[in-house]
Parts: sequence; structure tokens; C-alpha cells
Amino acid sequence: MMADNIEHVISYWVIFQKFRSPALAGFAVIAHWLPYLLFSVHAGALTDRFDARRVIQAGMLVFMGVSITWGILFATDTIQTWHAMVLLVLHGCAGVLWSPASQVLLHHVVPIEQLPSAIRLNATARQLGMLAGPAIGGAILLTMGPVYGIFFNALLYVPTILWLWKAPYHPSSIKGSRALVGFRDIAETVRQVIGHRTLLSMIVLAGAASLFVGNAYQAQMPGFADALGQVDADFYYSMLLGADAAGALTAGLVLESRGLLQPKSRTAFVLAIVWCCALAGFALSPFYVLALALLFVAGFAELSFNSMAQTLVQLNAPSEIRGRVIGLFTMSALGLRTFSGVSVGLLGSLVGIHAALAASATALALLSLSLLVYGTRSALRARA
Repeated sequence: MMADNIEHVISYWVIFQKFRSPALAGFAVIAHWLPYLLFSVHAGALTDRFDARRVIQAGMLVFMGVSITWGILFATDTIQTWHAMVLLVLHGCAGVLWSPASQVLLHHVVPIEQLPSAIRLNATARQLGMLAGPAIGGAILLTMGPVYGIFFNALLYVPTILWLWKAPYHPSSIKGSRALVGFRDIAETVRQVIGHRTLLSMIVLAGAASLFVGNAYQAQMPGFADALGQVDADFYYSMLLGADAAGALTAGLVLESRGLLQPKSRTAFVLAIVWCCALAGFALSPFYVLALALLFVAGFAELSFNSMAQTLVQLNAPSEIRGRVIGLFTMSALGLRTFSGVSVGLLGSLVGIHAALAASATALALLSLSLLVYGTRSALRARA
């Protein structure tokens, strides 16, 4: 996950410098997440039937190929708009292959009595990778430059690919279910999820966060940095990327070392609202130091509610369709980020990225608050 996001930082920076196009940055978000929207449930179903290790390896080999191709285009200075568009789409397809499978694999690795803790650790690590990747990517961009940095990034996938050849795996736990063949199968998975309040609420929350905001502001970070007076890929730009990661790292340490913020639907909604407020403040802040502080809070809240939602889904998913349910969560949590490219990217080209991010975060906060109130009232009625 970290290498995935390091590539984003380097490629987005080169695209920004080469083309200066908010619309292309918005397309980068759409192209990356659309495959998750279309194919996540199918990818999850593959892990109900086939060896999850091989599915992950296939995705990572595609990741490596994309990074190497970026590097060649950067080194030869031959990159064109259509090159960038094709590579961004391929990068998204690689991600949808490995994302559900990596979560399902955990159930083959960890003893059942340790599974709740392991799922939370894994969810925290995934979110931390998403947030730390941009910070580390900024440091690599600063020290190595885009060409050597992107080639170095391709090597980061190698250790996991090698480990997966002999990783723990128990084929007897596979139910032998058929692969998905169409939307009817997806609808059946949705129908089973609707009957489970916790699964449904977390999938809706993750989907709403992705739809309105996602990580589209990361693609626009060069523009935010420019508005704050940081026009070069220097230490201060890297600090903006690192503030998110520092908040996420702090959240990870707090969540696991202190046992705080135990997974609950209500807590996840509150943390999502805090995330929205921090991002809206960042979007409107004219001061660099205040922007750093708000990004730190955003990173803390984002890791907390996302890892909590993922933990609740994995713990409550029926074992016979675990891959499909996790695929549905992935489709919601990642696939709907496709449209955050519209709200923050393409809309940003019309009204400005600051107003677009602030409006998107505010809309999500209001929706999350409504869902929290509705869920609280439903719980009270059920107890009565």
C-alpha cells in the first residue's frame, strides 16, 4: 500500500509540472478508483475460489510494470497525456486485484482466537500505508528525483512477491464457490449485507467518505502547496504530505498500544465527522502551520474510522462469502473514490480546489451526522 501511494506522489508531481491541468489530476483519481467500483466484488469472489496469494502476486507484478514504464517515460522526457491516462488506469486495475485478496489472506495466516486483533492491526497498517506513502514518496522525490525515485519504488514490491510463494495458506478453508458472473450475483451479496445492520452501516459510511472526499486532495496537493507559497518539491512540500502520515502513525500507536477506540459503529461516525471538519479547515486555511496541524488531525481521524470500519466488516462477514463481502466493502470504500475526482478535481477546475474540498467535506459531515442520528434512534427503538 505504501509503494502504491509513493507512485502517486511522484507521478502526480510530474503530471502537475508537465501539464498544469486540474482536470488531468481529477482524471488520475477517477482512473485509479473506477476499477475498484467495477470489479472489487468479482476480485473478492476470486479469493473464495482460488489461492489468494497468487491473486496478490499478479496485482503486484502489474504495479511493478507500471512504475518501470513511468520511469522510462520520465527519463526520456517523452511522456504525453495519453501515456499518463493509460498508466493511471493500469495502476487502478492492479490495485483491485490485490486489495480484497490481501484481506482474505489474513484468515489463512492467523489463528481464529487472534483474528480480531490481527484484523484491526492489518486494517490500521493498510490505512497507515495509504497515508504514510505520500510522506515517504515526498522524501524520495526530494532525495532521488522522479526518475530514480519511481524505479526505486518498483523494487518495493519484490519482498512481498517473494514472501507470498511460501506464505501460510490453508486451501481447505476455501468453499469452492463459483466466480461471479454478473450483476445478479452482486445484487445477491448486497441483499445479504442489507440484513446485517453493522455491515450495512460501515459499508455506507466508507462509501460516503469515498464518494465525497476520498483521497482526491492528495492528487491536488501540489496545488494546495503552491497556494501556501511552496512552489518546489522541497522540504516544506514534503511536510504537508507528512502531516497526514504523522497523524495516522499517532492514531495507529494509540489504537493498538492503549486499546482505545474499540470498534463501534457510533465511534466510526464521530471520527468521520472530525475528519471532515479538519479537511474543510485545511482547505480554507491561508497559513502553512495551521494547514499542517489540520492535516495531522485529518490523518489521525481518517486512519481511526477507516480501520474501524474495515475491522467491523471483516469480523461480521459470513465465512462462506467473506471474499465477496470484503469485495463489496472495497468497492464502496475505494471504488466510490472515482467520483471524488469529480467533486474535488473537476469541480476544482471550475470553482477552485479550496472551495471544492471544503464543500465536499462539509457535505460528507452533514451526511455522516444524519446517519449517526438515524442509527442512534434505530438502536433505541430496537432496545425499546
